[in-house]
Amino acid sequence: MPENNTTETPYTALGFYHKISQLRADTWNALKRDLGILIRLEEENRVKNLVKSIEIKLTRLEIIEDYHAFPSKEDFRHLWTLFQRGEYTMLDKVVRRLVRALISESYRRRNVDLSETDAGAEDMENRDALNQLRRGHPASNSSAQPYFELLVVDNLSNQEEEVVREAFHNMRRPEDRFVYDVVTVKSFEDALIAILVNPNIQACLIRYEFPYKSKYNLSALRNYLEGLSENELANHSEAERNILLSSMIHELRPEIDQFLVTSGDVEATASRDIKHFNRIFYRETDYIEQHHTILRAIDNRYRTPFFDALREYSKKPTGVFHAMPISRGKSVTRSHWAGHMIDFYGINIFLAETSATSGGLDSLLQPYGPIKKAQEYAARAFGARSSFFVTNGTSTANKIVVQALIKPRDIVLVDRDCHKSHHYGMVLAGAHVSYLDSYPLNDYSMYGAVPLREIKKTLLAYKRSGQLHKVKMLLLTNCTFDGIVYNVRRVMEECLAIKPDLIFLWDEAWFAFAGFNPTYRPRTAMNAARTLRNRYRSEEYREEYAAWKAEFDQLDPEDEATWLDQRLMPDPDKVRIRTYATHSTHKTLTSLRQGSMIHIWDQDYRQKVESAFHEAYMTHTSTSPNYQIVASLDVGRMQAEMEGFELVHSQVETALSLREQLYTHPLLQKYFRVLKNSDMVPAAYRESEVESFYDPVTGWNKMEEAWARDEFVVDPTRITIAIGNTGVDGDTFKNEYLMNKYGIQINKTSRNTVLFMTNIGTTRGSIAYLLDVLLKLAKEFDYQLEDSSRPERTIIENQVHSLNHDLPPLPDFSRFHDAFRPSTETSQGDIRCAYFLSYDEENTEYLRFDNGKLQAQMRDGRDVVSASFVIPYPPGFPVLVPGQVISEEIIHFLQALDVTEIHGYRPELGLVVFTEEALINPAAG
Repeated sequence: MPENNTTETPYTALGFYHKISQLRADTWNALKRDLGILIRLEEENRVKNLVKSIEIKLTRLEIIEDYHAFPSKEDFRHLWTLFQRGEYTMLDKVVRRLVRALISESYRRRNVDLSETDAGAEDMENRDALNQLRRGHPASNSSAQPYFELLVVDNLSNQEEEVVREAFHNMRRPEDRFVYDVVTVKSFEDALIAILVNPNIQACLIRYEFPYKSKYNLSALRNYLEGLSENELANHSEAERNILLSSMIHELRPEIDQFLVTSGDVEATASRDIKHFNRIFYRETDYIEQHHTILRAIDNRYRTPFFDALREYSKKPTGVFHAMPISRGKSVTRSHWAGHMIDFYGINIFLAETSATSGGLDSLLQPYGPIKKAQEYAARAFGARSSFFVTNGTSTANKIVVQALIKPRDIVLVDRDCHKSHHYGMVLAGAHVSYLDSYPLNDYSMYGAVPLREIKKTLLAYKRSGQLHKVKMLLLTNCTFDGIVYNVRRVMEECLAIKPDLIFLWDEAWFAFAGFNPTYRPRTAMNAARTLRNRYRSEEYREEYAAWKAEFDQLDPEDEATWLDQRLMPDPDKVRIRTYATHSTHKTLTSLRQGSMIHIWDQDYRQKVESAFHEAYMTHTSTSPNYQIVASLDVGRMQAEMEGFELVHSQVETALSLREQLYTHPLLQKYFRVLKNSDMVPAAYRESEVESFYDPVTGWNKMEEAWARDEFVVDPTRITIAIGNTGVDGDTFKNEYLMNKYGIQINKTSRNTVLFMTNIGTTRGSIAYLLDVLLKLAKEFDYQLEDSSRPERTIIENQVHSLNHDLPPLPDFSRFHDAFRPSTETSQGDIRCAYFLSYDEENTEYLRFDNGKLQAQMRDGRDVVSASFVIPYPPGFPVLVPGQVISEEIIHFLQALDVTEIHGYRPELGLVVFTEEALINPAAG
């Protein structure tokens, strides 16, 4: 077998980790193609070149397959033997069979013996491939045992590896709920790379002693192994090394069940900090006990308490003498006219439709059984202390959290361009709102996110005015619709240094998937809360804080720069971690429409919030929630725990493939420019100085660096494309070109951009179709330009210039009118007072800005004050809120908009504003 050439290509060194599954599939297919050509060739020079190409592909695949159970190491030795003997015809047959097994995933359902290459074996593989195509039908795989792989970390010889693998194979029984295979690795580094490149690994058995270094140059690990060295690891005892590896595995993939096999003092080991191990085995423990323990752990994640209960309920013969004629399908099965509803949906959805909370089911409003258990599992999956299901969307989830935490006149710092539900939540709660401005991206008519400096500056203003105690919450969107992601941990840490009990509400409606990827996870609210809580409890942090505080105390505390120009650290004796996150589960994970969750990591929840939270939950939750949505949230959580890592990784891969083509294709670049990290995050917020995650030579190898260090980063699965060069605005491009012509659906546009999002359901075929459509459109724009007359060309050029250059600056939040400002020293406004003042028509009037009437009033010195929310789509955030003074910049922006949908604005009447009399004494109104 040839030596592994670790310097041959970046691929061999796994530098292209982000696209490893695509690399794996493409290399196997290329190997199959080369072998097919080779066995038909006679020309010696071409044969020699192909043989070399095949050797390179086998070498590359051997590294990747070292971390997978199928094909096994023994299978690969068989491939090398055939290659070295020159038995290319037989090698071709074996590789074809292997590729079919990988494509059909038949290795998940039965043992695949690559030495069997007869027609019968080939027919079986073809049947497996056909079944794979039929997987959309539940009957095709409902009875199959789910498959996973067990990682065994131990420095074993080839023969010992086969003994271990065979021992676990012999434990398998037909009645087992799951079936699994074994992957063995020999080193600390190999264990980490295995869990990164092999999503099938669901359990890990760490055994005995093993070296630190891998035999491969694993560049994909460089960010995860920072600060570790072989010499440092050599100074650790066996137990310490095992615990360190376990901790790193948990950080990368917390869902993996871990077990320790030790030959040392098992009782002493058990008394150490081994929180990430499910169980410790002594070396004499037999394989059957390990086998059943592993299966039990997998089953604990695989359970779907409410979905299982609902399925059981649907099988019961029940007499319904209650509401809902559609329950059990009675009103449609007996209908002469509505039977096509059952034809479309199937009977099960009706059998499971009920308003019952007994008979094995549960109440969402006051859960005690399977819903309670399902929510506990959700908290485990998303790293929360408590989680709650919401069946009417994240808009409602946001209002629940705000109502539970905010009392009238509490000050809340709010991202001004957040979702409208937050603004309405402020109205309902009676909050005094202090709006924060995001940095603008004027060239693309969109906002980024709120700089940390802006947040700190606002908090310090409240501190100087003696009102910091009134500030209750900071509310931010992570990630934004356009994919801007905060450094959540840093925001929380520095804000807590100013106000140690500040509550954080992170709207992660578009970020529910992020907890299942090691690069994304650290920038999620729940992970940051847990990390900071553990950090502040450690002695290491106390020492670090004492040193920082001693240096900080030497500076002038009255100088704002003292607080703004350095990284702040909170006092560990005062800080309280109080964090809430809302997820639109249905947007980025598996759930029916409006399925959302609330996740809580609040040290004071039990003492201060629980009662109010349940009241708020009761206020906004229907007494007749849709059980299908609840069940889908339960299943979605299970899927995220079992295969979220694989699905999210695939989502990222497809996004990177799309970006790569758009970055490099000349014709696509002419009309469609993908916005890079540097386009959407100004240099001031990019400490890493990474401008793009992609480099044509080294591939996608800069993403982790930016995500680890920068204040803001761009989620690569959200691809914003500037289309100004087409001469077509975003709304027209979305509707007339993408949807009407090609059936491609997108959501977000700006005047000169469109946003494409990949998700866990996006396939490589979908990406190929999108690229084909964009190429067709690019050619269409080329033809249009070539065939146009001089006047037509001038029109197109003017449209292009307008979309690329005639873009009005995005307006900042102006200010609340003094009538709605509780304090002249600070910026917060009483949005509730303004909102309800507009209910009396005599307090409002309409002014049009298209005829200059409103502007004339402003020139005469009048403060014209909005009496409603004004929300254009796009961009979809309030340009005006009740009580806000209308500025010239806002009017200029509204005049430049070319969208047809503006909520709160009636073109024939104008903007609704407060009369001057209403502003004299608004409280009386």
